[in-house]
Amino acid sequence: MTGLRTWLTGARPRTWPASLVPPFVGTAASDAAANGGIVWWRAAFALIVSLCIQIAVNYANDYSDGVRGTDVARVGPQRLVASGAASPTAVRNAAFAAFGVAAVFGIVVAAAVSWWLVVAGGASMLAAWYYTGGRRPYGYRGLGELFVFIFFGLVATAGSAFVQDARLTMLGIAASVPVGLGSVALLISNNLRDLPTDAQAGKRTLAVRMGDGPTRAMYAVVVVLMVFSPMYLSLLRPWTMLGLAAIAFAVAPVRTVVRGATGAALVVVLAATGRLQIVVGALLTVGLALGP
Repeated sequence: MTGLRTWLTGARPRTWPASLVPPFVGTAASDAAANGGIVWWRAAFALIVSLCIQIAVNYANDYSDGVRGTDVARVGPQRLVASGAASPTAVRNAAFAAFGVAAVFGIVVAAAVSWWLVVAGGASMLAAWYYTGGRRPYGYRGLGELFVFIFFGLVATAGSAFVQDARLTMLGIAASVPVGLGSVALLISNNLRDLPTDAQAGKRTLAVRMGDGPTRAMYAVVVVLMVFSPMYLSLLRPWTMLGLAAIAFAVAPVRTVVRGATGAALVVVLAATGRLQIVVGALLTVGLALGP
C-alpha cells in the first residue's frame, strides 16, 4: 500500500500555488468584492475546483509520463509510477478521482451561477489530461506554457471573478495576466530543471526546443513581467501597487537561473518561484480587495 505521504508527494505541493492563487485574486477582482457582497461558499467551491484540477493534472502527468518511460531519470522528486511507488492504474484512478471531486463542486457552482462554467471546467479538465496524455500530448510539442497561461491564468482567475459576478469584467481579465505568468514561470523552472533528461527521453517541451540559454532568458522575462504587472493594474485599482513589494522575492530565483544553475539548484528555484507567486497573489488580493 502506498502511504499517504507518498501520495501527497505525488500530488506535487510545490506546484499548488498555480491553483491556489487564481481563486483569491479572481474573487478579489470581482465587483462583488468591491461592493462587499462576496458569496463565500462560491469562492470556497471555486478554490476546491482549482486545487483538485491541479492535483489531477499532476497525477495524470505522473501516469502518462510513467507509462511512456519518460520519467525514469529525474533530478527532482521521484514520480509514483516511474519509481514503482504506485501502480499506473492506481495513479490514473487518483487523477480521475481528483477530476471527479472538481466536477461535483463545479457543477454545484454552475447551477447557481451559469452553465457556461461547465464548459470552462470541462475544457480545463481536457487540457489537464492531454498535457502529457493521449496520443499527441501538447506538452511534448512545446505548448505547455501557452495552455498553462490560458487555463491557470485567464480561465481560473477571470472564472473566479465570474463565479461572483456572473459576467466577465475587464478587471478580472487584467488581473489574470500576472497570475498566468506566475504559473508559466513555475512550469519554465520545472522544465529547465528537467531539460537534459527530457531531451534524452524525447519529451520535446518548450525548454528542449528552445535550448538552455533562451529558456533561462524567458524565465527572467516572465518573472519581471509578473512582478511589474501592478503598474498597469493600478490604473484600475491603485492599491494593487502593493504588489511591487514582491520584487524582493524575485531577485534570488532570477539570479540563480541567469547564472546558470543546474540540477538540484533548480529544485530550489522551483520552490522559490512558488513562493513568489504566492506573495504576488497575496499582495494583489489585498490591493484589489481594498477597492478603487
